Amino acid sequence: MHITLESDYAIRIVHCLCKNGKRMDARTISESTGVTLRFSLKILRKLVSSKIIRSFKGSQGGYEITKNPGEISLREVIEVVEGPYQLSRCLNPEYFCTREKNKPCKVQKTFADISDMVREKLASVTFADLLDG
Repeated sequence: MHITLESDYAIRIVHCLCKNGKRMDARTISESTGVTLRFSLKILRKLVSSKIIRSFKGSQGGYEITKNPGEISLREVIEVVEGPYQLSRCLNPEYFCTREKNKPCKVQKTFADISDMVREKLASVTFADLLDG
């Protein structure tokens, strides 16, 4: 199981901005992270929308982090791209196990527990933890 490529790239972009500590243009972010400019712009829009970063227009434009790196968790960035983390689709309220409708089965309860653990771990790791030094 892997996180999506978009989540991986979003983490790289936020890490790059945190590490740089100042405003960067999209092309520089793209080159620094190895993410294509087109995909970087798509992810940057989502990150701006979520207020993790802010954008500036014009010749001095670019993107910068809005929070201290210690206030941004891996979970927050991943969920901006993916939505709430769930190990299985069976945790979606619209999906019901074919055995017992409206009542969670043991597999669903187990997947819910595992999902909670993963969300907690992702929430406990901030970008300050990921910076060198």
